[in-house]
Amino acid sequence: MKFTCSLTRTTLSLSKFYCQHLKLLNMKKTWPNILICRHFGQPVAQTHPHLINDGEVTPGLTKSEFLSRRIRLVEKARRTFKGVKTVKDHILIIPGASKVFMTNDIPYPFRQNTDFLYLCGFQEPDSVLVLKTGNETSERNHTSCLFVPEKDPEKELWDGLRSGTGGALELTGVDLTYDIKLFEEFLNNFCKLNSGFVLWYNFLRPVNPKIHNSVTQGMMLESKYKCMEDPTRLCQQLRVIKSPAEIELMTQSVETASQAFIDVMKFSSPEVNESALYAKMDYECRIREAEFLAYPPVVAGGQRANIIHYINNNQQIKGGEMVLMDAGCEYHGYTSDITRTWPVSGKFSPAQEKLYNGVLSVQVACINLCTVQFSLDQVYHAMLTFIGQQLQLLGLVEPNLQTSKLMQKVKEFCPHHVSHYLGMDVHDTGEISRSINLQPGMIVTVEPGIYIKESDTSVPEEFRGIGIRIEDDVLITETKPIVLSSSCPKTVEDIESVMTSSFG
Repeated sequence: MKFTCSLTRTTLSLSKFYCQHLKLLNMKKTWPNILICRHFGQPVAQTHPHLINDGEVTPGLTKSEFLSRRIRLVEKARRTFKGVKTVKDHILIIPGASKVFMTNDIPYPFRQNTDFLYLCGFQEPDSVLVLKTGNETSERNHTSCLFVPEKDPEKELWDGLRSGTGGALELTGVDLTYDIKLFEEFLNNFCKLNSGFVLWYNFLRPVNPKIHNSVTQGMMLESKYKCMEDPTRLCQQLRVIKSPAEIELMTQSVETASQAFIDVMKFSSPEVNESALYAKMDYECRIREAEFLAYPPVVAGGQRANIIHYINNNQQIKGGEMVLMDAGCEYHGYTSDITRTWPVSGKFSPAQEKLYNGVLSVQVACINLCTVQFSLDQVYHAMLTFIGQQLQLLGLVEPNLQTSKLMQKVKEFCPHHVSHYLGMDVHDTGEISRSINLQPGMIVTVEPGIYIKESDTSVPEEFRGIGIRIEDDVLITETKPIVLSSSCPKTVEDIESVMTSSFG
């Protein structure tokens, strides 16, 4: 017995799928009334009108924007095999994240898999999005299927509400929703009815063990696909260019972190513990409606600033020392990433001020290069030249070093790149090369630094043990770069002014 679903014209052979579709068709007339009073597993317009507008899946992002992302991803997949006559169709499998536990039944805070969230906005764990071609309508080039955990009153009592298939369908605007328990059977059935298709799935870096096992058992063992490809790079090619709605969310994330930095600076004082500044940053971001910090922050007092990714954050900061804080927050799925270095006593020493202004001049010069004429790698190489000039001006290296030796010394003082892409992840879209020219809609960091070890006797004593990094978040446009974090103080005068208002 076979049944053709009138929603998608896809022929299915599983009787449990038929029953589910029939129920959905019969419920469709009553959905609006049901959904007004039903519960969802994440904020929606019906339950959180102060946060989400009608038609939005997540704050600021509409169903139509998510649909556009899916359409463009499928189009990229098709173009990859354009002209290959033996390829009939495509199926893209994008898993959601699973809940991860610290120990026994104590979970880590849940964060959804970024590509999955980018394509559908669904926030519940152990879900999976499937995009398939072959029966598309004139309006779109694929059919989207979302598999989600079923509603379960007992589990919801302990772990929180679930949307279920009906809620997920209304919330996300995908074509079809199914119980996640049917996922492996769905894949088996797809393989029975199709061959010569391209399977798009990240097999080398599986996101969700349960879903990975289902893909392995339900599809890969069948060997009916033409070839298997990783969709990660295609998705990141979309994600690296931000839409106007994404730029607005990123701007808010960066502004939230910028204002939090000001309050942390004001909170600073001699003998303060790094952990207190960490807690203050976390509090100030959350009180401004960020969900959480974007990453474990660096709060490095004194010579600990020379440890690039110092996150112990458990030492006292003495009067006269500076603190380097690298922190950002996540706001409705979009991150910020800012670094500031300031004296906890409120006043830069002469050596600190000289070195700080040297790093700041390098940073301003690098920001000015963030245009469509340059790549991040080119900005990095320019940074090395700028830092070399500052090291010579400050007397930290010999003035007549050959260029090759000078560059070698510079890399000892600054061992990291000047920039990375920024977006839904902090180190965003890592598959995208930093050697390509910058494009309008990209958001990047600019973060030069100079780090001088306490044991480095080759430099004047007053500079030893100082580590300084200054980082801003920059939007690329058709003309000049826009510094999204411009409200976060970074000149010596502005930082000391903030600190003076605190001590005063």
